[in-house]
Amino acid sequence: MFSLSIDEVVDGRLHSELVSRLEEQLERMVEAAWQSEKTERELEADFRIVDDEAIHRLNHDYRGKDSPTDVLAFAQREGEGGDLCPEILGDVVVSLDTAERQAKQDVHSELLFLFAHGLCHLLGYDHQDDEEEAAMNGRMKQLLEESERSGPVRAA
Repeated sequence: MFSLSIDEVVDGRLHSELVSRLEEQLERMVEAAWQSEKTERELEADFRIVDDEAIHRLNHDYRGKDSPTDVLAFAQREGEGGDLCPEILGDVVVSLDTAERQAKQDVHSELLFLFAHGLCHLLGYDHQDDEEEAAMNGRMKQLLEESERSGPVRAA
């Protein structure tokens, strides 16, 4: 299960076709992760698109960083009580402003990449060293590939 919310301040900047495609792809990624994780209940993740101002506030309040960033992941599996509902992964927040600036191809591809990156963090991946980064990048690649496929969802 997943949800995608778009802050009102950026909502008018996204075409409905882009949003629909993102929703389909996010659903496939979460389901592919669930098939890989083998939890009893479906995995749950929430995805949100905001502007630089909103992500700046979150980055400051939760990470002590006084600047906007591209993506933040708030994992529910971490910390005290993180094992109580292992199917609830958490929240991924992406800045549309930053995604637009960073986009090498198009904003849709950049948003999807950032959501996959955040989803990997929710699944417990990190990139503190080369080994961790390689593992995380491998999982991201699997999730992104599955998001582009059609047909039944496969584990990724």
